[in-house]
Amino acid sequence: MLQLGWKAGTEQYPPVELMEYAVAADKAGYEWVDVSDHFNPWSEEGQSAFTWTWLGAVAPQTKQIKLSTGVTCPILRYHPAVIAQAAATLSHFAPNRAGLGLGTGEALNEFAATGEWPSYAERRDRLAEAIEIIRGLWNGEEVNYEGKYYQTRKAKLFTPPTSPIPIIISALVPHSAEFAGRYGDGLWSVGGKKPDLYKGIIQNFEAGARAAGKDPSRMVRIIELNVAYTNDVDAAIQEHLKYWAGTYIPALFDEKIYTPAMSQENGEVVGADTVKSTGCFSPNIEDHVKFAQQYIDLGFDCLIFHNAGPDQKGFIEAYARDVLPRIRANNAR
Repeated sequence: MLQLGWKAGTEQYPPVELMEYAVAADKAGYEWVDVSDHFNPWSEEGQSAFTWTWLGAVAPQTKQIKLSTGVTCPILRYHPAVIAQAAATLSHFAPNRAGLGLGTGEALNEFAATGEWPSYAERRDRLAEAIEIIRGLWNGEEVNYEGKYYQTRKAKLFTPPTSPIPIIISALVPHSAEFAGRYGDGLWSVGGKKPDLYKGIIQNFEAGARAAGKDPSRMVRIIELNVAYTNDVDAAIQEHLKYWAGTYIPALFDEKIYTPAMSQENGEVVGADTVKSTGCFSPNIEDHVKFAQQYIDLGFDCLIFHNAGPDQKGFIEAYARDVLPRIRANNAR
């Protein structure tokens, strides 16, 4: 079933303001909130609220919308047992609405906070161990784990989850998607790349799921899309560049670039044309419907719309009123 959501950017907005936007998204009929879990913002202009405190504040004030990190790295600045406990507690405030997005992290958050930045292969292996610990604790087991990277001794959650919590694993390229299918309950990715890349991601995700004995057709496939629904497209793009330019630099996800200043400096090479070409920045409803549909046709069934402002509440309400019903109507079964 198609789900349409809104991106909560802790890297851009102060926490109380961002909470008010999440409540507005719930009231407007969005089905999912995907919130960043970062230690640093992408720009020195940004913010860096603690996501798990924010989720605890938002959950009791919302009624329908699902709440998930997009995404948490549970392997360096967090211990996986702590993330298991945090997500389990969230489920008490939002029964059947809590999700957990997981990934291998960026130096911007992990190296900055811990001074550690292992290779991708090691971070992936750490993530596999972390998922085993998290699932064991959620099952109510007493977990005595002896891994290469993590150990626990009679660890147990005495406040276990009230409902199942899907683990949605980030894959931005095909070679990491098999891991997401094998270890996760869903896939999390970002838009703006060539269609063949997503075909490879979906194919490898499904292969990994089948290899683990799972039915990939029953697993959520989330993609985050940059959009602005406004007559002032230039202002929207400049707002996006101000806070998020670093996200367009592949090295930010691989290399030891670990301060907002370093991210901002790398992002200076990103121009307005690049931003515009990888998202949908338009006042035209049909442009947004067409943009969304291409990702649905590729196999994604949960679209998270990321808007950088400047009028975030106005965007949330207008997009829910004008665009989301058209997307849903085009995909009604």
